[in-house]
Amino acid sequence: MPDPSPSAEQRDGFRFRGGHRALDLVATLAARLKPAPRDLFATPGDVERWLRAAGFDSGAPATEADLLTARRLREAIHDLAVARIAGKPDPAEARADLNAVAAGLAAAPQLDPAGTLAWHGNAAGLLGEVAREAVLLFGGTQARHIRQCEAEGCAILFLDTSRSHDRRWCSMAACGNKAKVAEFRRRKRSAE
Repeated sequence: MPDPSPSAEQRDGFRFRGGHRALDLVATLAARLKPAPRDLFATPGDVERWLRAAGFDSGAPATEADLLTARRLREAIHDLAVARIAGKPDPAEARADLNAVAAGLAAAPQLDPAGTLAWHGNAAGLLGEVAREAVLLFGGTQARHIRQCEAEGCAILFLDTSRSHDRRWCSMAACGNKAKVAEFRRRKRSAE
């Protein structure tokens, strides 16, 4: 059974390695760099599952419109992040899409019985909250710490919160470990 804690990298079939909910949304297009990427948002129910896995409480079933909004938001965040990483200006269409979703319905923050923050709302409002979080990320000082995993074939975006801001992989347990094993094997072969 997968780890149900909010810090788990895998939750309900989705990867959460970005360190920021908006960057984790981008990972819902799996194998982005491959010839045939796989959209983990195939149905409105997938959007509901991701919202729950991301720590939200959706009060109503997601709709086809929510599915389209989630995909549009995902691609806007991706395009903005990739532009920032490359030191290029924000793509106007991606910025407009992000701002449009952020200006939409609002989810309501609530204090739950345990005394912690819980977000409640329908899928549109919760996606709006993700968009607002993305606006704050891109418009704030943390934007310069957005990175893309350096592992071959991995396109996961993450927020580099390491002390020296030199993190290279989305996950040390996954991509980082694979890279270190490959480097070890390469050095071993060249020493023989």
